[in-house]
Amino acid sequence: MPASPSTARAINDRLALQLLQQEGPLTAGQLKQLTGLSRPTVADLVERLTASGLIEVAGESGEQRRGPNAKLYGIVAGRAHLAALDVRTEGVAVLVSDLLGRVLAEASVPIDDHSGTGPAVEQAVGLVERAVKEAGADRLHTVGIGAPGLIDPAGGELRDSTRLPEWHRRLMAALQDTFPEARVGVENETNLAALAEQRDGAARDRDTFVLLWLGIGIGAAVVLDGTLRRGVSGGAGEIGFMPVPGTAGLPSATDCDGGFHSVAGAAAVTALAAEHGVTAPSTGPEPHAAALVREAVRRSASGDDPVADRFLDALADRVVLGAAAVVSVLDPGCLVLAGEIGRAGADALADRVQHRLARMSPLATEVRPSTLGGGAVLRGALLTARDRAQDDLFAPPER
Repeated sequence: MPASPSTARAINDRLALQLLQQEGPLTAGQLKQLTGLSRPTVADLVERLTASGLIEVAGESGEQRRGPNAKLYGIVAGRAHLAALDVRTEGVAVLVSDLLGRVLAEASVPIDDHSGTGPAVEQAVGLVERAVKEAGADRLHTVGIGAPGLIDPAGGELRDSTRLPEWHRRLMAALQDTFPEARVGVENETNLAALAEQRDGAARDRDTFVLLWLGIGIGAAVVLDGTLRRGVSGGAGEIGFMPVPGTAGLPSATDCDGGFHSVAGAAAVTALAAEHGVTAPSTGPEPHAAALVREAVRRSASGDDPVADRFLDALADRVVLGAAAVVSVLDPGCLVLAGEIGRAGADALADRVQHRLARMSPLATEVRPSTLGGGAVLRGALLTARDRAQDDLFAPPER
């Protein structure tokens, strides 16, 4: 059946808004060319979107002939403000942006393990309030939160975990109370890092890949055919619990000790560095294991340093245990090494893992380091918040 006039208008409006979001300000003539719509239809949608407050005249093109087609139309970036949070056990980072994702303010605050649930939540909420004020926003439309742990697929909330501080679970409700008009959502940090790598990072050219998070904890994010897969219980990618050779025991339902986490998590990597005589000063809030790996990469690249090379080889021997298991089940064709340790290892670790993987698996798999640095979770949270806000604001009005 042909679309009704109202449905056709809604489709045309959404197409035009998507183009303006992707390309930036465009003239009516450019919208006509890119959409394939007629001139009267484009003129009608421009008038309609302008009246709704979604687009505005953003300037004029360089065309010599003046007139309606010379005006540049762009999305009203200030129509909504968004917040993205990266919530860790040791602190919170936040940024506030406009509807187009342009960052207007960002800040972070450390939170002490002994602060207590109430004070920790107050610190985090206060940080967001200050960032919103600095950005010049009077309210938030959408808040995207990245946090470690399992997300309940039904309620969209962090599931209770003895390994995570209680203030993590309380923060979402506190933000909703503080910004009652906002849409607040939380997603696993590894999943958000994968979404960011898919849009703007190492996996831009891949619609199927797995991101391995190597940090204080171990995890994975699975993207198949362009879609993030969370699993029935939200636990897809909990590879820290995966049994692997070389551990003293087996993991349990409540403790990943004895799983992949025991050989490739930050504590295990720190112990491995000590065994090989690799040392490095601690730097900032990142796990010390990342500094050790980074120092080994630097020493290895500077010339013949057998100590650093042996440590990186031993680390790759451990990482490939989890990588090979993931590849044998999913055949993703591409693995992205992320998290503090994955980023610190960079190409030196990725190349070693790929070389070992090629010997262990018949499935061709490219191993790449993350290209987004420490901001991948925040970037993913922002992209998710922006998509949700645009889905809401760009949707046709209910009749």
